[in-house]
Amino acid sequence: MSDDTEVSPGRGLPATAVPVSPTDPTTGGPGGERPARGRLGGLGGSGLVRNLGLVLALVILCVVGLVTTGERFGSTANLLTILRLAAVTGVISIGMTFVITGGGIDLSVGAVMALSSVWCTTLATQTMARDTHWIVMVGAALAVGAACGLISGLLVSYGKVVPFIATLAMLASARGLAEIISQRRTQIVDVPGFTDFFGAEVVGVPVIVIMFALVAAIGWVVFNRTTFGRRTLAVGGNPEAARLAGINVQRHTVLLYVQLGVLCGVAALMIISRTSTGTSTHGTLIELDVIAAVVIGGTLLAGGRGTIVGTVIGVLIFTTLTNVFTLNNRSTSEQALLKGVIIVAAVLLQQRFAARSKSP
Repeated sequence: MSDDTEVSPGRGLPATAVPVSPTDPTTGGPGGERPARGRLGGLGGSGLVRNLGLVLALVILCVVGLVTTGERFGSTANLLTILRLAAVTGVISIGMTFVITGGGIDLSVGAVMALSSVWCTTLATQTMARDTHWIVMVGAALAVGAACGLISGLLVSYGKVVPFIATLAMLASARGLAEIISQRRTQIVDVPGFTDFFGAEVVGVPVIVIMFALVAAIGWVVFNRTTFGRRTLAVGGNPEAARLAGINVQRHTVLLYVQLGVLCGVAALMIISRTSTGTSTHGTLIELDVIAAVVIGGTLLAGGRGTIVGTVIGVLIFTTLTNVFTLNNRSTSEQALLKGVIIVAAVLLQQRFAARSKSP
C-alpha cells in the first residue's frame, strides 16, 4: 500500500501551483517533506517508515494484551468489540484528516455528532420514518451534520474567524441545541428497519465496521487519487500559492468542513445503532481522541501533509490501548494519563521530522 504523504502536489494543478522550493530538489510535498535518505528512501520514504513504526506499536500493544489477559484479548468477540469501538472514532478521524491537512481543525465534531443523533431520533422524525422509510432518519442525521459543517466552514473561510474559535463556538452551540431539543432526555429508537439494518452483521462482521472500512477506502482514494485531495494538500501547505494557481481556497475550505460534518452524521448513525438511543451526551470529548489519532498517524497539525493509512492505524492504536486497560481493570485516569504522554511524544516526533525536512 502506497504512502499517502507521497502524493505529488503538482498533479492536478497548474505548474505554478506547486509550492516547491527551487533550491531544494528533494522536496516531496507542499509541507516540504523530504523522502527518507539511503535505504529507507528506497523502501518508499519516511511515510512508509512512519507507518511501519505505527504498525509495530500496534503489534506491541496486542502482545501486551495477550500476555496480560490471555484469551480474553485474543478472542474473536473481543476483536470485534475493538473494531466496533474504533468505527465511530475512525469515521470522524478520516474527515478530520482532510481538515487538518487543509490547514484547519474542528473541535465541534463530538457536539455535532450528538446534535445529529438527537435530531434524527426525535419523536417527529421517528414517526415520519415509521410512516415512510427509515432512510428519513439517515437523511436527517447527514443533513444536520452537513449544515453544522457548512456554518463552521463559512465562518472560517469567509468570516476569517480562527478555526479554533469558530469550531469552539459550534461545539457550545451544537451541544446546547441538542440539550434543548432532547430536553436532556435520552431518546429511545423505535424504528425496526433502522435498528435491523445498522445492527446487522455480514459474514459475522458488524455493519458499522464495514461502514468504517468503506469510509476509509473512499477517503484514501479521494485523498490520493483525486484533484480534491491534491488541492487539500496545496491549500494546507501554502494557501497563497494555491490561490495564485487558481484554486478557490475559500470554497475548498468550506467543502472540507462540510465533508467532516457529513461524516459526523454518519458517526451519529453508528453510535445510535450501538446504543439504540439519541442523546446530547453522545460524543463527549471524542474530539480529543479524533485529533490525537490523526496526529499520531502522521498528519501535520500545521497542514500540508496527511495520511489516511496512518490515521486508521492511529485509531486502532488508541482503541486497542483502551481495550487492554479495560481488560486489566485499570482506571480511566491511567488511560488518560498514558494517552496524554503518547500525544506529546507524537507531536515531538513531528517537530523533529519537520526540522529534519527543512534542514539543508
